[in-house]
Amino acid sequence: MSDTARDDEKLVGIVLVSHSAAVAAAVAELATGLAGGGPTAPVAPAGGDEDGGLGTSSELVSAAAAAVDRGAGVAVLTDLGSAVLTVKALLAEGDELPPDTRLVDAPFVEGAVAAVVTASAGADLATVEAAAAEAYTYRKV
Repeated sequence: MSDTARDDEKLVGIVLVSHSAAVAAAVAELATGLAGGGPTAPVAPAGGDEDGGLGTSSELVSAAAAAVDRGAGVAVLTDLGSAVLTVKALLAEGDELPPDTRLVDAPFVEGAVAAVVTASAGADLATVEAAAAEAYTYRKV
Protein backbone atom coordinates (compact mmCIF):
# COMPACT_ATOMS: atom_id res chain seq x y z
CA MET A 1 0.00 0.00 0.00
CA SER A 2 1.24 3.46 -0.84
CA ASP A 3 1.31 6.06 1.91
CA THR A 4 3.16 8.76 -0.02
CA ALA A 5 0.08 10.97 -0.19
CA ARG A 6 -0.50 13.21 2.80
CA ASP A 7 -3.15 11.81 5.13
CA ASP A 8 -5.22 15.00 4.86
CA GLU A 9 -5.54 14.70 1.07
CA LYS A 10 -8.82 13.25 -0.11
CA LEU A 11 -7.62 11.00 -2.89
CA VAL A 12 -9.59 8.10 -4.32
CA GLY A 13 -8.26 4.81 -2.97
CA ILE A 14 -7.58 1.86 -5.26
CA VAL A 15 -7.97 -1.84 -4.35
CA LEU A 16 -6.58 -4.50 -6.69
CA VAL A 17 -8.26 -7.89 -6.24
CA SER A 18 -6.55 -10.89 -7.81
CA HIS A 19 -6.68 -14.62 -7.27
CA SER A 20 -2.95 -14.40 -6.61
CA ALA A 21 -1.35 -12.32 -3.86
CA ALA A 22 1.80 -12.02 -5.97
CA VAL A 23 -0.11 -10.73 -9.00
CA ALA A 24 -2.08 -8.19 -6.94
CA ALA A 25 1.12 -6.93 -5.29
CA ALA A 26 3.01 -6.75 -8.59
CA VAL A 27 0.23 -4.80 -10.33
CA ALA A 28 0.05 -2.42 -7.34
CA GLU A 29 3.83 -1.90 -7.55
CA LEU A 30 3.68 -1.30 -11.31
CA ALA A 31 0.78 1.13 -11.10
CA THR A 32 2.27 3.19 -8.27
CA GLY A 33 5.67 3.17 -9.97
CA LEU A 34 4.17 4.58 -13.16
CA ALA A 35 2.14 7.22 -11.32
CA GLY A 36 5.06 9.61 -11.21
CA GLY A 37 7.02 11.38 -8.53
CA GLY A 38 4.32 13.30 -6.70
CA PRO A 39 1.81 12.15 -4.12
CA THR A 40 0.42 8.74 -5.00
CA ALA A 41 -3.15 7.67 -4.36
CA PRO A 42 -3.43 4.96 -1.73
CA VAL A 43 -3.31 1.52 -3.31
CA ALA A 44 -3.76 -1.87 -1.66
CA PRO A 45 -3.51 -5.34 -3.14
CA ALA A 46 -6.03 -7.94 -1.99
CA GLY A 47 -4.83 -11.16 -3.52
CA GLY A 48 -5.28 -14.81 -2.78
CA ASP A 49 -7.08 -16.39 0.14
CA GLU A 50 -6.43 -16.02 3.87
CA ASP A 51 -4.02 -18.97 3.82
CA GLY A 52 -1.88 -17.52 1.03
CA GLY A 53 -3.28 -19.81 -1.65
CA LEU A 54 -5.03 -18.97 -4.86
CA GLY A 55 -8.53 -17.58 -4.52
CA THR A 56 -10.28 -14.48 -3.27
CA SER A 57 -11.13 -13.39 0.23
CA SER A 58 -13.89 -11.02 1.25
CA GLU A 59 -11.97 -10.32 4.46
CA LEU A 60 -8.84 -9.28 2.54
CA VAL A 61 -10.88 -7.10 0.18
CA SER A 62 -12.69 -5.39 3.08
CA ALA A 63 -9.43 -4.76 4.92
CA ALA A 64 -7.75 -3.36 1.80
CA ALA A 65 -10.69 -1.05 1.09
CA ALA A 66 -10.66 0.26 4.66
CA ALA A 67 -6.90 0.82 4.45
CA VAL A 68 -7.12 3.01 1.32
CA ASP A 69 -10.29 4.95 2.17
CA ARG A 70 -9.50 8.67 2.48
CA GLY A 71 -13.09 9.87 2.08
CA ALA A 72 -13.07 10.36 -1.70
CA GLY A 73 -14.27 6.88 -2.59
CA VAL A 74 -12.65 3.56 -3.37
CA ALA A 75 -12.25 2.04 -6.83
CA VAL A 76 -11.97 -1.76 -6.85
CA LEU A 77 -10.47 -3.53 -9.86
CA THR A 78 -10.57 -7.31 -10.19
CA ASP A 79 -8.90 -9.94 -12.32
CA LEU A 80 -11.26 -12.90 -12.88
CA GLY A 81 -14.86 -14.03 -12.36
CA SER A 82 -14.99 -15.07 -8.72
CA ALA A 83 -13.10 -11.93 -7.69
CA VAL A 84 -15.91 -9.96 -9.30
CA LEU A 85 -18.49 -12.06 -7.45
CA THR A 86 -16.67 -11.53 -4.14
CA VAL A 87 -16.72 -7.75 -4.56
CA LYS A 88 -20.35 -7.74 -5.75
CA ALA A 89 -21.35 -9.72 -2.65
CA LEU A 90 -19.56 -7.25 -0.39
CA LEU A 91 -21.24 -4.31 -2.12
CA ALA A 92 -24.64 -6.01 -1.76
CA GLU A 93 -24.10 -6.46 1.98
CA GLY A 94 -23.79 -2.70 2.23
CA ASP A 95 -21.70 -2.40 5.38
CA GLU A 96 -18.54 -4.34 4.55
CA LEU A 97 -16.92 -1.67 2.35
CA PRO A 98 -16.44 2.08 2.82
CA PRO A 99 -19.11 4.41 1.44
CA ASP A 100 -18.63 5.28 -2.23
CA THR A 101 -16.88 2.04 -3.10
CA ARG A 102 -17.27 1.01 -6.74
CA LEU A 103 -16.46 -2.12 -8.65
CA VAL A 104 -14.75 -0.82 -11.79
CA ASP A 105 -15.18 -2.65 -15.09
CA ALA A 106 -11.68 -2.35 -16.53
CA PRO A 107 -8.76 -4.50 -17.63
CA PHE A 108 -6.76 -5.42 -14.56
CA VAL A 109 -3.25 -4.18 -15.38
CA GLU A 110 -3.94 -1.31 -17.78
CA GLY A 111 -6.97 -0.23 -15.79
CA ALA A 112 -5.01 -0.25 -12.54
CA VAL A 113 -2.31 1.98 -14.03
CA ALA A 114 -4.90 4.40 -15.41
CA ALA A 115 -6.82 4.43 -12.11
CA VAL A 116 -3.76 5.07 -9.95
CA VAL A 117 -2.36 7.78 -12.24
CA THR A 118 -5.74 9.52 -12.43
CA ALA A 119 -6.47 9.22 -8.71
CA SER A 120 -2.98 10.50 -7.88
CA ALA A 121 -3.75 13.63 -9.89
CA GLY A 122 -6.64 14.30 -7.51
CA ALA A 123 -9.51 13.22 -9.76
CA ASP A 124 -12.86 12.24 -8.31
CA LEU A 125 -14.19 8.67 -8.24
CA ALA A 126 -16.23 8.97 -11.46
CA THR A 127 -13.19 10.25 -13.35
CA VAL A 128 -10.97 7.50 -11.94
CA GLU A 129 -13.56 4.91 -12.96
CA ALA A 130 -13.82 6.37 -16.48
CA ALA A 131 -10.04 6.44 -16.93
CA ALA A 132 -9.74 2.81 -15.87
CA ALA A 133 -12.61 1.71 -18.13
CA GLU A 134 -11.08 3.61 -21.05
CA ALA A 135 -8.13 1.23 -20.83
CA TYR A 136 -10.31 -1.28 -22.73
CA THR A 137 -9.68 0.86 -25.83
CA TYR A 138 -5.86 0.71 -25.62
CA ARG A 139 -4.62 -0.99 -28.78
CA LYS A 140 -1.42 -3.03 -28.74
CA VAL A 141 -1.12 -3.68 -32.46
